[in-house]
Amino acid sequence: MKTYSQLILLLLFSVLSPAAQTAVRVSDDDGIPPLIKELPDWETVFDKATITKNSAPLKSALGPREVIELIDFTGGTQAVTAQYDEGKLLIIEYPTPQASVAADEAFNAKLVESPGNPATVYRRIGNFNAFVFDAADPVAAGLLLDRVKYEKTVQWLGKDPNYLQKAERYLARSTADLFISTAVAIVTAFGFAVLTGIVTGILFYRFRDRQRAAMTAYSDAGGMVRLNLDDLTSPIAADRLLNE
Repeated sequence: MKTYSQLILLLLFSVLSPAAQTAVRVSDDDGIPPLIKELPDWETVFDKATITKNSAPLKSALGPREVIELIDFTGGTQAVTAQYDEGKLLIIEYPTPQASVAADEAFNAKLVESPGNPATVYRRIGNFNAFVFDAADPVAAGLLLDRVKYEKTVQWLGKDPNYLQKAERYLARSTADLFISTAVAIVTAFGFAVLTGIVTGILFYRFRDRQRAAMTAYSDAGGMVRLNLDDLTSPIAADRLLNE
């Protein structure tokens, strides 16, 4: 009940408070805004980075840029900028992919209309729309944008609506893995049994071959006690006879 009350108060505060509408979300661990941590090597630039949910701080940090006027900060859009050796990096995070795609089309159209500024390198990365302004080397600016990664984790507040499909995929993968592992185990055991049989047979054959080679005469009795009616059994040594 207390959790629901806190949630209702938070929603009322976010709707009624103007300051709450422009607040930047911060991490629960260290108080640093998550968007700042999307900057390459953010530990070295976060103290000089500018993060905002309106265009005024961006104009102050980046100077007059036509693309800044195209940024729609409604709905939770926020931006962060920092200075690098490759140029001034600007990352805009939109709350939905649709908003990011619409902004991407507007940014590309504006850059096509103003081809006289080759020092601006732009790329859409997930829900991020990233710029490198005043880039002395476009290749280096592109490598800087390569280091910007859009990696988000989606957590459901309630039951995952896709849990049945995920369970089916997990069951299918588990069954396939079990079938493959069982088949591999059977083939391995069969191969080991065949190899063991071959080795044992060879050793037994050589052992029996040595025994036959040591015999003075061949007998089909296989070494059993028999009457020596045909003189095929070698004479018994006298030292092996029992004394009277």
